[in-house]
Amino acid sequence: MNKKLTTSLLGAVAAVSLMAGAAVADTWRGWNIHADGYPNTVAMDKFAELLAEKTGGEITLQMFHGGTLGSQPDAVEQVRLGGIAIGNFNLGPIGPIAAEANVVSLPFIFKDVPHMFRVLDSQGGEAITAGMAAKGLMPLAWFDAGARSFYNGEKAINTPADVTGMKVRVMNNDLFTGMIAELGGNPSPMAFAEVYQALKTGVVDGAENNWPSYESTGHFEVAGYYSLSQHLIIPECICVNTATFQALSSDMQAAALEAAQEAALMQRDLWAEREAVSRKAVEAAGVVVNDVADKAPFQAAMAPVYEAYFETNPNLRPLVELIQATE
Repeated sequence: MNKKLTTSLLGAVAAVSLMAGAAVADTWRGWNIHADGYPNTVAMDKFAELLAEKTGGEITLQMFHGGTLGSQPDAVEQVRLGGIAIGNFNLGPIGPIAAEANVVSLPFIFKDVPHMFRVLDSQGGEAITAGMAAKGLMPLAWFDAGARSFYNGEKAINTPADVTGMKVRVMNNDLFTGMIAELGGNPSPMAFAEVYQALKTGVVDGAENNWPSYESTGHFEVAGYYSLSQHLIIPECICVNTATFQALSSDMQAAALEAAQEAALMQRDLWAEREAVSRKAVEAAGVVVNDVADKAPFQAAMAPVYEAYFETNPNLRPLVELIQATE
């Protein structure tokens, strides 16, 4: 087992006082929204393979990809209730459920992706894990989801003024709607599956996401300007129902954690490869890509978003400060 990756998660298990029970042979169902061949899909299939192997067949996982078990919000609730055992979730929609998880959705809170993983593999990650586990979602490992940037069909975005008046699709989270509002845009939360048609018909002017999602969904076909704001760096998790995990023996818990973290390392490698391929593909298709040379005005505009978060969650200011202080 990779000691660095498992330390914070095992600590979080202790923090939420998950009591080990007897191992019982079981078949779990797993949810994933991504299509075949996507890094997360490959990694979740690998997780299922490793889980069966490392638990000696005590636990088997049947994965359902492509959102066939429902939308992400529905699947999150199903995992919390135990109707689905495992989900590969973005932490954005989990933020309204678990306040600790919402810190990763604060715009520009992470310096870059490596900084995010340093936070998650340390004390900050323990706090986030414990907060999510208390709400029924126990993270076993963290996936890379890259940095999210703005795209639209009208123009390059270089300054906050370029967002003014623009109707932008975001995930359903007050931090994301607040982010767009503070930039002068009109936030439009909607399901991910609806975004292509909304962009095509002009229901929204733009959206924001990472390279692979922008490319794999065909959004680049109807929104040909991609501006590297990199305003959000939000991880994804392999999350198990807390009670389901609690019912496992300590050996089975350790095996599940080990399987998840090995799969996560695979996902991170595949993600880096896929990002490069996706960027090359959309640039070859004629997408106009621009770096945002000065992110300071965007960052300064987020001050009210942070203050609104602290007003609602004053006890989490130390966690935010811990993340910002992590080298």
